[in-house]
Amino acid sequence: MKNFALIGAAGYIAPRHLKAIKETNNQLIAALDKFDSVGILDSYFPNANFFVEFERFDRHIEKLKRAGVSLDYVSICTPNYLHDAHIRMALRRGADAICEKPLVLNPWNVEALKDIEKESGQKIHTILQLRLHPSIIALKNKVAAEHKKEKYEVDLTYITSRGKWYDVSWKGNESKSGGIATNIGVHFYDMLSWIFGDVQENIVHVREKNKAAGYLEFNNARVRWFLSIDENDLPEFIKEKEQRTFRSITIDAQELEFSAGFTDLHTKSYKQILKGNGFGLEDSEKSINIVHDIRNLTISTAGVKHPFLK
Repeated sequence: MKNFALIGAAGYIAPRHLKAIKETNNQLIAALDKFDSVGILDSYFPNANFFVEFERFDRHIEKLKRAGVSLDYVSICTPNYLHDAHIRMALRRGADAICEKPLVLNPWNVEALKDIEKESGQKIHTILQLRLHPSIIALKNKVAAEHKKEKYEVDLTYITSRGKWYDVSWKGNESKSGGIATNIGVHFYDMLSWIFGDVQENIVHVREKNKAAGYLEFNNARVRWFLSIDENDLPEFIKEKEQRTFRSITIDAQELEFSAGFTDLHTKSYKQILKGNGFGLEDSEKSINIVHDIRNLTISTAGVKHPFLK
């Protein structure tokens, strides 16, 4: 049984990590969040020590170490801009880090973490759960087997409505979240680069606070993408169903069905990490480069556009 600590226990994604720690038969010994609405701990680890101040949390970890209690992993579910610092803290405490995506916001942060990983002898893992989704694995195997000469034509649309709270939270602050393409799109960019290879061209057509769109060309695919948190962008048939999320990926005009199969992907990720087969810094680099470029590229009116764009 391994000992875990969790930073960001009150966040939206934390229950998936708590569930994964529990379902892999491990133990949470400490949790941290500046917000104290963490009753979810009762469902998984009611005896875990909880802290609202980083200094007290850090001191507790040190006391456990001196008492001979090892800390094996620190799971990190904090706002994107804090990931780098919390990863460093975990490694300095002699633990491996398991961090939500995006691992960091900028490519140069990855290089610095590589050095710290070598110095500490610890490992940095990230959650790239779409790589473990059965439909995505099947697509990757299909692309690899077909040896198609022409590039695949891909259209990606992800609209997930968010209320007024979004702009007030850290997610609405680009310096903290990386903006919409980073915050809700990074796992899609990782999936695309994992399946279709290196990026050859990156064009941005729209980059607004609540939506973004562009064109990515990979070794084996041309991708038109559209991301939005604006409910007005939802297709009419989705609005009629009173749904607030629409997700679609077509490859050569064929819809990829992957709406199901998400409930246990974090647990699958943890199982792979515990076996030594998780995703690390190198696996994250392509998607981090893509979102960094999207934030910084000049908006273009030229190029192939997503069907959702007028």
